[in-house]
Amino acid sequence: MTLCFNLAMKNKEQLVTNCDRLSNLKHSSVNPLVFTEQGVAMLSSVLRSKKAISINIDIMRAFAKYRAMLMENKDLRSEIRALDDKINQVFKFLLEKIDALHQKKIEEKPRRKIGYKNI
Repeated sequence: MTLCFNLAMKNKEQLVTNCDRLSNLKHSSVNPLVFTEQGVAMLSSVLRSKKAISINIDIMRAFAKYRAMLMENKDLRSEIRALDDKINQVFKFLLEKIDALHQKKIEEKPRRKIGYKNI
């Protein structure tokens, strides 16, 4: 389960363009770390101040609105599912290739050691 991840450069630029409060990120060479809904929920179990709790509630409401929007918009939902399927196929392909390389390496003859020999 992913709790947080680095925002992509394209998404960072879009975020900086749309939110004046985040203009200090504009010249940052590092992409910001963002939290998933589960990550925000886990943070709420640690942060106890009134401000942290109210911000957490706002974020959870935003996630709920996003989820409701996805449920209402069938086209968007089908596009996201298609994209998810493509990503899963690519990961399967890559994992198969990595496994094949690993098997090939196991099947190779052991190499003769080079260098000084202890007598």
